[in-house]
Amino acid sequence: MKERIVRAVAATIVLTSIILAYTVNINWLWLGVFVGVNLLQSAFTRFCPLELILKAAGVKN
Repeated sequence: MKERIVRAVAATIVLTSIILAYTVNINWLWLGVFVGVNLLQSAFTRFCPLELILKAAGVKN
C-alpha cells in the first residue's frame, strides 16, 4: 500500500509542477525535478522521506 501511495503522490506533484510551470511561472519545473531526483535516489538507497511519514501515520505495507 505504501508503494502505491508514494507513486500516486509523486505523480500528482510532478503533474502539478507541470501545470504550474505552464500557467504561473516556468520555475515551478524545479519542483518536478526535485521529485524526480528523490525518486531516483530512493531507487538506489531505498530511503524515501514520504515512506517515513506514512509509517508514522500508521499506513501498513
